[in-house]
Amino acid sequence: MSERGNASNSLVTSISRRAGLAALLATTLAVIGLTAPSPSFAEDKKAIKVGIISGEDEDVWRVVTAEAAKKGLTIETVVFNDYTQPNEALERGEIDANAFQHKPYLDNQIKTQGYHIVPVGYTGVWPIGLYSKKHAKVADLPEGAVIGLPNDPSNEGRALHVLEHEGLIKLKDGTGILATTADIADNPKKLEIKELDAGIVGRSVDDLDAAVVNTDWALKSGLGPQNRIAQEPVADNPYRNFIAVKAGSENEPWVKTLVASYQNETVKAEFDKVYKGTGISAY
Repeated sequence: MSERGNASNSLVTSISRRAGLAALLATTLAVIGLTAPSPSFAEDKKAIKVGIISGEDEDVWRVVTAEAAKKGLTIETVVFNDYTQPNEALERGEIDANAFQHKPYLDNQIKTQGYHIVPVGYTGVWPIGLYSKKHAKVADLPEGAVIGLPNDPSNEGRALHVLEHEGLIKLKDGTGILATTADIADNPKKLEIKELDAGIVGRSVDDLDAAVVNTDWALKSGLGPQNRIAQEPVADNPYRNFIAVKAGSENEPWVKTLVASYQNETVKAEFDKVYKGTGISAY
C-alpha cells in the first residue's frame, strides 16, 4: 500500500473517530438533559423532616403524616424533648421544618440566637393557665402565696400578664409581652414568685400555692381543668403556635403541601381528641 493510501486511510479513520466521539458526546448530553432534575423539581421536595416536641403532638402528627402521604409528601417526624433543640436543628439544616412555638418565643430566639426562621402556617393555641391543688379559686390565694412561673422570657411575660389579668399584680405602664418580675409595679398580696424551667413548674404545683403552666406541660404533669383556677383570654391571643421553616424556603411548593396537610378537618378531629379541649385549633 502506498504512502498516500496510508495517509488517506488515516484521515478517514481520524474523521470517523471524531464523528463517533461527537455522536457519543451528543448522546451523553441528551441523557443528562433527560435525567438531571430541573431547579424547580429540586425545590419541590418529596420527603421532609419535621421537628416536634414529644408527647401528645406525636399523635397529631401521625395523622398529619398520613394526610401528607395522600398529597405525595413523605414526612419523617423528629421528636425533641425541650424547646431549644428544634430551632437549632432547623437553623443547621438537620430538619426542614418544625412545629412547636409561638411568635413571641421565635422573636426572642431570633434576637438572641440570630436564627433565620419564619412562620408559614398556624396550628393551635394552648391558653396558658394558673393551676393549683391547694386553692379552688384565685380569691382564695393567701397573702404571701408562692406562685411558680416559667422562666423563659416569652412564657414568663405571658404568665405575668395572666396574674395581672386576675388582679394579683400590676405591671408597669407600657410593659410588653416580654415582661419580667422586674416589671411588677404593685404586688398587693405580696406574692412570692418562683421562676422555674417550663418543664418543671407544672410538676412543682404540689409544693406551691399555684403555678402558671403551659397547657402541654400541664397535661404532662397530670394537671387538668379541675386544677385550673384562671386562664388567659383566647380572643386575639398572640401565642398561636405555627409551622416554621428556614427563611427563603417559605414559598416552595412542599411548604404549602405541609401546611395543607395540617390545616384540615381530619387533623382537627385528632387534635381535639388528643388535647381534650385544652388546645384549640388556630387556623
